[in-house]
Amino acid sequence: MKLKRVLLKLSGEALEGSQGYGIDPRRLAEYAEEVKSVVEEGVQVAIVIGGGNIYRGLAGTSEGMDRVQGDYMGMLATVINSMAIQAALEKLGVKVKLLSGLAIDPICDAMSRRKAVSHLDQGHVVVIAGGTGNPYFTTDSASALRAIEIGADAILKGTRVDGVYTADPEKDPSAAKYDTLSFGEAYEKGLKIMDLTAFTLCRENHMPIIVFDMNTPGNLLRLIRGEAIGTIVC
Repeated sequence: MKLKRVLLKLSGEALEGSQGYGIDPRRLAEYAEEVKSVVEEGVQVAIVIGGGNIYRGLAGTSEGMDRVQGDYMGMLATVINSMAIQAALEKLGVKVKLLSGLAIDPICDAMSRRKAVSHLDQGHVVVIAGGTGNPYFTTDSASALRAIEIGADAILKGTRVDGVYTADPEKDPSAAKYDTLSFGEAYEKGLKIMDLTAFTLCRENHMPIIVFDMNTPGNLLRLIRGEAIGTIVC
């Protein structure tokens, strides 16, 4: 699969590194280096990152927080993480534009397809914060929506495991890895690749999802260059 424009989906928890909370500067710098290496290959990159290292709306709801209020707090957490990855990339000399489902002057402009595509065509990495801008939707759903909007070739879902397995490989040593899966197979097997809303969006719009290990240095670049990294769902 030739990838010229991708949407990289990262979890907020991934930024914790070994800290267990917040943003680990070392992990942030490592991710920025990974993205830079891909940009230098001429690939257009958009990024959506979660906010779970700072605040999770559903966690707040379980503790009595109003769901809508909690979800908006979670969206603001994604803005903080997005600003962090923007700063880390700019430190490396990468051009970055920050857009958001929630427009916050003077930090970021409102997300629109035209703006995002224009910035990508001009060689900027586009970081898209604020989820979909609506409660009740996860950043998985936001990444699916944004990938479709910008006409990405695929969603690259960076995780801490090297693909999709028959079971959790961290708990079951006999778990086997899939190299490729159809959307139908993934659904029938109940594999939790993305939440159902996001998965359905990708399936209906023929948006491939590539699940790979983002924490292994060089993996993102190897994937872009066509190596058999991770699991392709299409």
